[in-house]
Amino acid sequence: MRDWIEYLPAWLLLKSLGALPRRWALTMGYGIGWIVYWCWRRLRRVGWRNLELAFPDLSPPERKRILKRAFRNLGRLLAEFSQFPKLTPTNIHRLVRYEGLEHFLQARARGRGVLILTAHFGAWELSSLAHSLYGYPMHFLVRRLDNPRLHRLIERYRTLGGNHPINKAEAARQVLGALKRGETVGILMDLNTQPHEGIFCDFFGRAACTSPIIAAFALRTDTPVVPGFLIWDEQEHIHRLRFAPPVDLIRTGDPQRDIELNTTQFNRVIERMIRQYPDQWLWVHKRWATRPPGEPDLYDTT
Repeated sequence: MRDWIEYLPAWLLLKSLGALPRRWALTMGYGIGWIVYWCWRRLRRVGWRNLELAFPDLSPPERKRILKRAFRNLGRLLAEFSQFPKLTPTNIHRLVRYEGLEHFLQARARGRGVLILTAHFGAWELSSLAHSLYGYPMHFLVRRLDNPRLHRLIERYRTLGGNHPINKAEAARQVLGALKRGETVGILMDLNTQPHEGIFCDFFGRAACTSPIIAAFALRTDTPVVPGFLIWDEQEHIHRLRFAPPVDLIRTGDPQRDIELNTTQFNRVIERMIRQYPDQWLWVHKRWATRPPGEPDLYDTT
């Protein structure tokens, strides 16, 4: 019964927004973001705390402006997600345009596959769909939702362009197989992890428990790691799928040290993007929740 209670509102919301013209759906999405900002106090407090941790020098009005726009960004994500069934290879260019596609193509030409380093940034769900509709289908890592009906609903939207989800619980074998075949795998690596899953690396000047999965795969297979982020262009009212040159891997001869150093530099790539577009990141996630032994909880007031 609980599964249905969660599933039906989500289904109704997606179908209702999806039935609207995109412009109207975006307006509704922005409205939903505004409502959530004002009504969901816990999320607002988490976002505020994260901004305090990441940008201690910002004034309260500046933090408030970023946080409000971050909720607006989440509303945009919801609206764009609802419109996925309308997107095709012939109309995707009206919504998403590339910057730096040559970096991805050159990396792919090496024949070792491509690992796309990305984050919960902009309308991140749209990035993989757009890439596939442009002719570059990919695999992406997901965590299976506890609600199977909701999971299937979201997965149907995520795979509309021919992309292939990989369950994190079965990631190693499937990712290695995809890279061996020269295929592309996208990995979001900006979420907090538990100590048995991650390592502590610097992120905005603080230790953050981070998944080392990209570093581990890249070092093992010599696969290029290409940063890729979907950025909302407020002036042009389009999304820009921006690829950067592959990150040069650090190899010291110490495997564990190499994983730590490379995971740290991947965090820095994400941090630079957030600093450039702070209102497009997922501030409502407790990124610094897991602490090194002996350190206090950074969210004990939220």
